[in-house]
Amino acid sequence: MTRVAIIGSGFSGLAASSCLAQAGFEVTVFEKNSSAGGRARKLEAQGFTFDMGPSWYWMPDVFDTFFKSFGKTSADYYDLVRLDPSYRIFFSKEEVLDVPAGMPALCQLFDELEPGSSKFLKRFLEEGKYKYETGMHNLVYKPGLSLSELLDARLMKGVLRLHVFQSVSAYIKKYFQDRRLVQLLEFPVLFLGAPPRQTPALYTLMNYADMALGTWYPMGGMHQVVKGMGDLAESLGVQFRFNSTVRQICMNGERAEGLLVDDTMQEFDYIVSGADYHHVEQKLLPAPYRRYSEKYWQSRTMAPSCLIFYLGIRKKLKNLLHHNLFFDQDFATHIDDIYQHPAWPANPLFYVCCPSQTDPSVAPEEHENLFLLIPVAPGLQDSPEVREKYLNLLIERMEVLTGQEIRSDIVFQKSYAHQDFTADYNAFKGNAYGLANTLRQTAHFKPSMLNPKVKNLYYTGQLTVPGPGVPPAIISGQVVARELLKRSGKQK
Repeated sequence: MTRVAIIGSGFSGLAASSCLAQAGFEVTVFEKNSSAGGRARKLEAQGFTFDMGPSWYWMPDVFDTFFKSFGKTSADYYDLVRLDPSYRIFFSKEEVLDVPAGMPALCQLFDELEPGSSKFLKRFLEEGKYKYETGMHNLVYKPGLSLSELLDARLMKGVLRLHVFQSVSAYIKKYFQDRRLVQLLEFPVLFLGAPPRQTPALYTLMNYADMALGTWYPMGGMHQVVKGMGDLAESLGVQFRFNSTVRQICMNGERAEGLLVDDTMQEFDYIVSGADYHHVEQKLLPAPYRRYSEKYWQSRTMAPSCLIFYLGIRKKLKNLLHHNLFFDQDFATHIDDIYQHPAWPANPLFYVCCPSQTDPSVAPEEHENLFLLIPVAPGLQDSPEVREKYLNLLIERMEVLTGQEIRSDIVFQKSYAHQDFTADYNAFKGNAYGLANTLRQTAHFKPSMLNPKVKNLYYTGQLTVPGPGVPPAIISGQVVARELLKRSGKQK
C-alpha cells in the first residue's frame, strides 16, 4: 500500500489526510503537540474550555462541502447555531452597534445610520455574492501552479466584476459614507495582511460571507470541528502520532525517502507538509533541495500576528455578546502600526469573544469565558512586560466601555503571542494568520504546493494556496490531496 506522511494536524493536514485515506493510501499524521488542530487547539483549565485560536465560524458551505465528499454532514459531528446579533461593535461607551442576522434587520440598521443606504447595501452584497461564488467555488480550488489557471473563460468574462484592481477602502466608500458603516465593512479584511486601502476589493466577498451567510458557532467550541475532522480521518484509517517531532526530511536523489521523527527514520512514498512552510523548507529540508531562499522568505508580506489573553471570570458579565469588536480608538492608526510602520500599537483596536454567552459548557456555572485578541505586526519583540501592559490596558477599556468591574473577578489568565506561535507551531516571524492576501501574493504568486527538486513532497496550509483562514485551510488540504492523487496516477 502507498504510504503518505503528513506533517502537522491543523485544518489543512486533517483535510488532506481524509482525502488521501479515502483514495486508499495508508496515511500517518505526525503532530509535535499533544493534540490535533494546530492553532485551533483547545485549552482546559479550572473548568474553563478555551478555543486557543480561530473563534469565527464563517462560510458554512465550505465545511459542508468537505463533509459531503465523505457522505457526511457537519451535523454528524457538531451542532451549529447561528448568532443573532452576529456581533457587537463598541465605538464608544455611548455608541454601541449590534450587527443583526438577516437582511431585513441589516437594511433597517443601515438606513438608521445613513438614510437610504439599504439600497446600496443590497447592491454591495449582490456584487459580493458574485465574488464569493467565483472566488470560493472556483478560484480557491485551483492549485496555483501557473498563470494559465486564471485564463478560464468564465473568469475572464467576469473579471471586471471581481474588482481586483480597486481597493477595498475605495470600493466601500463608493457606496457608504458613514464612518461606522465603513469600519463595519472594512473590519473583515483586517487580518488579510494589508490595509483596506491596499487590499483588492475582491475580498469584499468576506462581507457577503459575514452578512448573507451568517456568523455561526459550533456548540462546545471551534475545537469540536477539529474533533469531527479527526474522527472522520480515523474512521478512514488515518493514524495519528502526537508528541512526535519531525526533525528532518530524508532525501534519496530527487525523492524524499522518509522522515526522521524524533530519533527514528520512517519511510514513506509521499510527504505532505501542513506545518509552517518556511520552517519545513529552511530547517527540515537539506539546502540543495529548497525551492526558496531565506531572502525570498524575508521579502514576503505577512498577515498579522496577535496577542491573545484567555481569561476566566467568576461572575456573569453584562453588555457583552458572543463576539465583540472594540473600535473606540482610531482605526487607521492601528492599521498603520500593523502594516506600514510595524510596532506595538499605542491605542489598539481589539476583539473579545465571550462564548459562555452562547454555550454554558465552556465555563463553570455563573462564570464567563473571555478570549481577548489584539492584531499586531509579526516579528515584534514579545516579553512578559509587554503582555502585562496590554492586559491592563484592555481590561481598563473594557471596564469603562461595558460599565462594570472585571479585574478583581479574574480567576484564571494565560497569554499567548509571538514567542508561543514560534514555539508551538514554528511560525515564521511568530505569525498567526500566514501570508498576506495581497495582489502580488495571490494564486500562483504564493509559495507553491510543489517543489520541483523533490518529486514526492507537497505543501499545504496558510503559507500556500489559497491562503489564511479556516475555510481556505480546509480547501488547501483538499486541493493538495487532489494534486497528489493526479500526479500519482490515482486520481479520485
